[in-house]
Amino acid sequence: MKKCLWLCCVILLCVAGPACAAGPIKIGALFAVTGPAAFLGEPEKNTLELLVKEVNAKGGIKGSKIELVSYDTGGDVTKAVQLANKLIKNDRVVAIIGPSTTGETMAVIPIAEKEQVPLISCAAGIKITEPVKRWVFKTPANDHVAAEKILIQAQKRKQKNIALLTVSDSFGASGREQLKQMAGKRGFKIVADEVYSPKDNDMTPQLYKIKAAKPDAIICWGTNPGPALITRNAQQLGLKIPVYQSHGVASKKFIELAGAEASEGTTLPAGKLAVHHLLKKTDPQAKLLREYADAYKKAYGVEASTFGGYAYDGFQLVAGALKKGATTPAQIRDGIEKNGKMVGISGVFTITQADHNGLDLSAFEMVRIQKGDWALLP
Repeated sequence: MKKCLWLCCVILLCVAGPACAAGPIKIGALFAVTGPAAFLGEPEKNTLELLVKEVNAKGGIKGSKIELVSYDTGGDVTKAVQLANKLIKNDRVVAIIGPSTTGETMAVIPIAEKEQVPLISCAAGIKITEPVKRWVFKTPANDHVAAEKILIQAQKRKQKNIALLTVSDSFGASGREQLKQMAGKRGFKIVADEVYSPKDNDMTPQLYKIKAAKPDAIICWGTNPGPALITRNAQQLGLKIPVYQSHGVASKKFIELAGAEASEGTTLPAGKLAVHHLLKKTDPQAKLLREYADAYKKAYGVEASTFGGYAYDGFQLVAGALKKGATTPAQIRDGIEKNGKMVGISGVFTITQADHNGLDLSAFEMVRIQKGDWALLP
């Protein structure tokens, strides 16, 4: 009888009291840690591992430790689809952070929607969240925001005739579409519209055509290594035409690949992390950016990148829902949508039912490369 009573008490304590710790919460991650997009996936994976380690060291979230299940997609669409299915059906994760690229994300979206598991993408393509998909969110600002920042700067400099040079992948196609739509509305004339393949190793043919069109400026849209190669090719051809790059190269890796001399004067929209040391102390992101940059440098011995910040924000969106009591995929989805204002690495988020990105023009600073480093533009 006494043994039975003791057993009943233990069961009651485990069910109702804090004596028994809750089970781990499984969060999935899909990042291109290897392959051409490794410059995106590596800092994303590093950042997520760092955050999970910090959270678990403090006891987890509401008594539950976070178990990270992370896979390397290699930037391959087919592999991303296979691994997304594995995360949901085998690993039973409650949310997925990633993938790193727009192409992978677009391929994984139907799975997240069908299986009803929140997907928080680290890719920038506007079609990821527009139109709104119930189970899909993303942390980089939409590419139309970056395009608008570039065109506003070009207007200030009275550059009316524009040449486009965009990569032929999902990210490039989306950027090209946004640029063409917005350029027409703002009174720009597109005098050249060239495309290059992610595998191209010489863009001088496209640059020769652009040179013949005599534009006031070139807008290049892509992710490394292509834009860095274009920058070097332009220098080799002696082109003196001002060049804008997209936010897809907003890390020191671009300067390293292109070379400080070739990239001098290149202008682009960058997340505030890249220039956090130049921000005013009153900026709402300044403190968080400094703390993240310091923690990443201490943990990995290299500078934090804007791309790692995408994973940081993705985790914080999920963690915010968990802290409010969410435990199931559906509760996490609802929690992200009702999170209110959140200061993140990529900007100040206001995600709503009608906007699953929640960032505006304030997410970017226009910067120019000067002497191998960033300089803020007024």
